[in-house]
Amino acid sequence: MGVELSCAFATALETPDHIALAEELGYRRAWCYDSPGLYPDVWMVLARAADRTSTIGLGPGVLVPSLRHVAVNAAAVVALEAWAPGRVAVAVGAGFTGRMVLGRRPMKWRDVADYVRALRALLRGEEVEVDGGLVRLLHDPTCGAPRPLDVPILIGADGPKGLAVAEELGDGVFSAAVPQPGATAAWRALLSFGTVLDDGEDLASPRARAAYGPGLAVAYHAVYERGGAAAVDGLPGGSTWRQAVEAVAPERRHLAVHEGHLVATNPRDDLVLDDAAALAPAFTLTGTAAEVRARVEALAAAGVTELAFQPAGPDVERELRAMAAAVA
Repeated sequence: MGVELSCAFATALETPDHIALAEELGYRRAWCYDSPGLYPDVWMVLARAADRTSTIGLGPGVLVPSLRHVAVNAAAVVALEAWAPGRVAVAVGAGFTGRMVLGRRPMKWRDVADYVRALRALLRGEEVEVDGGLVRLLHDPTCGAPRPLDVPILIGADGPKGLAVAEELGDGVFSAAVPQPGATAAWRALLSFGTVLDDGEDLASPRARAAYGPGLAVAYHAVYERGGAAAVDGLPGGSTWRQAVEAVAPERRHLAVHEGHLVATNPRDDLVLDDAAALAPAFTLTGTAAEVRARVEALAAAGVTELAFQPAGPDVERELRAMAAAVA
C-alpha cells in the first residue's frame, strides 16, 4: 500500500500493554503523547513499553520543548535508546494541548528550532549553551547509549513555519489529521483518529461514537483555539458547544475545552456529537474496512508514508485489531 501502519496513544497506564499488542499485530511504531496536564509522563510509559517489546519503534510524539530542559529530554532519549536500541525516534513540536491545557499558547517556532539544534548537539556528545550556561551529557556507559547518537527527529508541523523548521532540521514531518501539501520530507507521518465500523454498524452506534468521538471533538477544540468563535460556530452544533465552553470562567476555560482530550468526550462535546456525527468520515478515519483502506490508499497517493492511528474509547484492543485488519 505504500504506507507503514503505526499507532499513537493518548498515554495511559495501560499503554505499555497496548504497545505490546500493537507489536504482535504488526504495527511499525508506537508514538506516545507528551501532555503531562492530561496523561502520565511520556518517558515513563515508553520505558515500560521497551521492557515489553522487542521490535516495534518507540518515541514521544510530540515533545513540547517548554515542558522540560533540553538536557532532560536528551537524557531520556539516550536511556530509551539503551533499552530499545535502534527503535527510538523523537517528534518535537510547538505544542497544542501540551501547552494549552496549562493555559499557554503554542511556542514560537524559532524557539522550537533552537531547542532541536541543542537536542541534536547533546545527542552528538557536544557542549551547547543553554540559558547562558554550557551543558553536555556526562553520562558514562551505565547511564545510557553512547554518544554520538543519531536518533531520527521529526518535526510536528501543521503549517508553513513548522514545515520550514522540518525542512532545515528534521528527518521528517509529523502532522495531525490533515496531510501537509507543502511537506517535502521523505518521512511523512500522519496522526489519525477514528474507528473501523463493524458489518452493518452505523455512525450512531454507541460503540462507534465512543471510538471516534474523542477525535471528532478535538476538531472543535482545535478550530475554536485557532480560529475563534466564528470558525467553530460554522460547524454543526458549533455555537451550542461554544456557548457551553464560554459559560465557564475565562481563567479556567482552557481546562473545560481540553478535558478528556483524545481519551473521552467531555460534557461540552456531548452536547454536539449527534449533530457532528456526519462529519466523522471526513474529520476522522472512520468507515467500513473497505472505506478505511481506500482512505489510506489516498493518503499514500498524497505523500503520507506512515499512518499513526490513535485508538480511543473503552476497547483500545479492539480498535488496534480492527485497524490492523483493515489496513494490513
